[in-house]
Amino acid sequence: MVIPHRALSARRRALGTSGFTLIELLIVITLIMILAGIAMVQYRNSVIAAEEAVLRTDLLRMRDAIDQYYADKGRYPASLDALVSERYMREIPIDPTTRSRETWVITQADPDPSAPAGGPGIYDVHSGSDKTALNGTRYSSW
Repeated sequence: MVIPHRALSARRRALGTSGFTLIELLIVITLIMILAGIAMVQYRNSVIAAEEAVLRTDLLRMRDAIDQYYADKGRYPASLDALVSERYMREIPIDPTTRSRETWVITQADPDPSAPAGGPGIYDVHSGSDKTALNGTRYSSW
């Protein structure tokens, strides 16, 4: 005997066996997993974008401190620690991509022929990371 669909639904309700089928549950779980995967990617990208913003700000501040040092003293600082000890910066920032203060890569200035005893000093600073940014450039080239 074939029971029509409406009669089957009424019979389930009468017996208290209403609920979701296995296919319905699998579809819902699949949709939840897809949405969770998309959310994780977005979260990861937002964390990376925040680290990149911090790196840009740290580089800007260190370069500004180097320029201020040069404008005040007429020479470049011998090290990043000189910027801290002479109060151009409170502290050397932590590179957000390497999580270390020790990985900053410095660029030495050309020696000044009028003051050869002073040494070349630090002209620029870059991240020591070998990672690639979201825009495809390397952090070490910033």
